[in-house]
Amino acid sequence: MERYVCIHGHFYQPPRENAWLEQIEIQDSAYPYHDWNERIAAECYTPNAESRILDSERFITHIVNNYSRMNFNFGPTVLSWMERNMPSTYEAILRADRSSMERFSGHSSAIAQAYSHMIMPLASRRDKTTQVRWGIADFEHRFGHRPEGMWLPETAVDIETLEVLAEHDIKFTILAPRQAAQVRSPNATGWIDVSGEKIDPAVPYLQRLPSGRSIAIFFYDGPIAKAVAFEGILSSGEAFAGRLLGACRDTDSPQLIHIAVDGETFGHHHRFGDMALAYALHHIEGNGMARITNYGEYLAMHPPVYEVEILENSSWSCVHGVERWRSDCGCNSGGHPEWNQAWRGPLRDALDWLRDTTASLYVEEAQRYVIDPWHARDDYISLVQDRSLDNVRAFLLRHTHRELRDNERITLLKLLELQRHAMLMYTSCGWFFDELSGIETVQVMQYAGRVAQLAQELFSDPIERQFLERLEEAKSNLREHGDGRRIYERFVQPAIVDLSAVAAHFAVSSIFEAYEEETKVFCYPVSVEDFRTSEVGRARLALGKVWLSSEITTESRLFTFGVLYFGEHNLNAGIRLYRDEQAYLEMVDELTPMFESADFTEVIRSIDRHFGTSTYSLKSLFKDEQRKVMGYILEGTLSEIEQVFRQLYEHNYPPMRFLTEMGNPLPKAFKDAAEFILNTDLRRALTAEELDVSRIENLVSNARIWDSELDVEGHGYLLQQTLARMMRALFDDPDDESLLERIIAAVDLAASLPFPLDLGQVQTLYYRMLPTERRDRKERAERGDEAAASWLERFNTLGTHLKVRTDWQ
Repeated sequence: MERYVCIHGHFYQPPRENAWLEQIEIQDSAYPYHDWNERIAAECYTPNAESRILDSERFITHIVNNYSRMNFNFGPTVLSWMERNMPSTYEAILRADRSSMERFSGHSSAIAQAYSHMIMPLASRRDKTTQVRWGIADFEHRFGHRPEGMWLPETAVDIETLEVLAEHDIKFTILAPRQAAQVRSPNATGWIDVSGEKIDPAVPYLQRLPSGRSIAIFFYDGPIAKAVAFEGILSSGEAFAGRLLGACRDTDSPQLIHIAVDGETFGHHHRFGDMALAYALHHIEGNGMARITNYGEYLAMHPPVYEVEILENSSWSCVHGVERWRSDCGCNSGGHPEWNQAWRGPLRDALDWLRDTTASLYVEEAQRYVIDPWHARDDYISLVQDRSLDNVRAFLLRHTHRELRDNERITLLKLLELQRHAMLMYTSCGWFFDELSGIETVQVMQYAGRVAQLAQELFSDPIERQFLERLEEAKSNLREHGDGRRIYERFVQPAIVDLSAVAAHFAVSSIFEAYEEETKVFCYPVSVEDFRTSEVGRARLALGKVWLSSEITTESRLFTFGVLYFGEHNLNAGIRLYRDEQAYLEMVDELTPMFESADFTEVIRSIDRHFGTSTYSLKSLFKDEQRKVMGYILEGTLSEIEQVFRQLYEHNYPPMRFLTEMGNPLPKAFKDAAEFILNTDLRRALTAEELDVSRIENLVSNARIWDSELDVEGHGYLLQQTLARMMRALFDDPDDESLLERIIAAVDLAASLPFPLDLGQVQTLYYRMLPTERRDRKERAERGDEAAASWLERFNTLGTHLKVRTDWQ
């Protein structure tokens, strides 16, 4: 029997970047991580790059890169984030792609994705084309070769979308079994109805298209995919393998057992799901039960024999087709059965109006500068990938009628940015969940807000006002939010940024942070032309002149500013566009002596005179810097609070202990003091350069005595980071036996603590040392080197604590 197994993971997260800053701001719900991308990467993307295979005693025998043995796609926006923020995981994914081509007859396991995860059947033909071209271009930019296949967001499909894929030489896509309508065998005249998930997933199919082109389609095994995603089968790698092989039929014909699920299933949705996947593939392949393959290789070996006709306007996550993204179809997360999703239709109508209104204005304006406005948009992905001025010049050479003046270049880039956000605002997650005010829906409104802002700048058209009138038709389930307009005004408008807002952020933060002459605030390069500070007691004055520009549009302005800080959270700042040097120096000469004489009231009046009444405060800081500055400001206050709590805790420790031994509850004041001090001391102890094991054990023991609520997730994260730091140091300097001893003690400590802990990074580094450092020491020990023997004994002890096999190496 020819049996093949293929697992596809669709790795994707909705874009979370602030639409104006191009970076993700802190998300408290992802604690202890900075944001959800970081958290999910730590729980899923990195573990799948270094997944552990265990033996029967649950010791690690192999660490493998799952991506090299599965089929996968990554959302381009996720890879862009990962390239900047987790480069080692990003590189591991690229290496896996190269490895998969060696493993699978030259066929890559990576496939592309329609760029910004919009629901393709609901998109215009023009947007479909750009989404496919951007997806291909991003794939080629990262992986260095053409994709054979493309993932359609939510597997949502119609014939026009397949035409666009085929037109761009995409050989195959993957759909859910319920998306097949009918099939027929070669030379047959009649069709067989396979609706209702009756299609045989063991073979690929050919969809013939009206243009005369065709495309192969794989319909994954629905029941197995459901078991993996929702029925807990990933609790056992062997059970997972058994479920896959259980789908095999007794036939001599080639058969493909394959599933497609969210990649985040393997680790984020199901902890250690990556390990179940690694074990299943290892078990199947190692025991010769089936051949592991990817879609490209299987398609080359076994081209489609049967034809299929798809069920148009269908998807894998809505039984009503694509209604989840435009109507109150009944599909939701189930968390609030009393809510409705009637807001979906008006939201899409408002965005469609915004897209269509700005599209005609875009063409009218862009054709003044470029040969073909839509061809320029299709190629704009090359600038999204590389914002360097040299690349901007190359883009302009390809597309413009003539050499553009600076203001014309800025206008053209703004037009193209408008179009980018007019596609981002259709990210599918905006409609997927239950409530209009949810973070995913607010995110797509942010993109719409960027479109409206750019349209106002470019066309002087009151587009935002008309857009908001349409948003009023989208009604929230929550009385306090009312409708889409109120949500937009509450959550989107305050987030809107222009160069003045960036200048205000720089000015205010310059009181607390020393900047280099050339620096950057998110995607805005800053060049400091002049900067002066003065201090009188706790008060500070900062005056300056800075050039600010946008990496995105290349727009640049020179600003002057003045900031008066009184201490604590009291701050007054003014900014304005630079007028001339005389005006700037007059401002400096006027404010400086006033401040030095501590006439702060007059300083404030002077700031108002020079900069106008639009003043700024700590609220002008972007979220991460705001959090950082408030931490600085509150440092003294928190220190005072800590002293009070510490005195209360330490002074009353004996009676507190006596009360607990007598079985009496602690008074709340005592309990709160103990909880505050124990958590504070644990945070410091867990991040110390050297871990004090006995102190940490004592703190945790006291927490048990007082029944204190510890920040277990936060403490676990800190200890995890500290252990990884220590192991990296040993990896870089393996001769440091003292460090090796400390790591053994720290890992032993970690096993006794009540904190959730993933030792994956530590285990991976240890594993990487086995074929190099351990092998070398073992050979030296066998020749009688006592120092090597001593090191080897300690290193093996660490392996036992980490549950990593050493004897197989």
